[in-house]
Amino acid sequence: MDVHNVDLTISAVDPKQYPNTQFPEIAFVGRSNVGKSSLTNVLINRNGYARTSSQPGKTQTLNFYNIEDKLFFVDVPGYGYAKASKVSREKWGKMIETYLTSREQLRGVVALVDGRHAPTADDVSMHEWLTYYGIEVLTVATKMDKIAKGKWNKQESIIRKTLDLDASERLILFSSLTKQGKAEVWQWIEGRMHQ
Repeated sequence: MDVHNVDLTISAVDPKQYPNTQFPEIAFVGRSNVGKSSLTNVLINRNGYARTSSQPGKTQTLNFYNIEDKLFFVDVPGYGYAKASKVSREKWGKMIETYLTSREQLRGVVALVDGRHAPTADDVSMHEWLTYYGIEVLTVATKMDKIAKGKWNKQESIIRKTLDLDASERLILFSSLTKQGKAEVWQWIEGRMHQ
């Protein structure tokens, strides 16, 4: 999709605040600092529109980005951030779970993992949870520009094995620096929009 118009419609913490439209929605989930904002910025052709931060745990709300009045990207708070209080983590967890399990407009989830490492226990739990609820998932390995190209196959194999992805489940290798994987992510999103 060629993106010209993007609007951060609302930062929501409660279903009553969700946008009242029938636009399809795609949620982005991943560990704190895995690159959700960077991926979003590449997809919408903006530098720094979705706020990137070196401070993990910055996003604490569900941020709804209206893309061309056709769909919403929903940036979900990062998980696995140790410095957040237990109370905060439980509150975010409940907010995220409510959104992911009850939102009719949700068409799929882009789950980000750090391509430089094996997925964490939190990444595995999130993938199992999404699969359990029958939510369409696209796994995206970020920060691939930080790995030598010759090691990509090995990393892909480690990620697939750790997350227990079967052959039919897509894994896209992505770099916000080189835009590697951007077209494939958009292709998946557009395929979900018209379901």
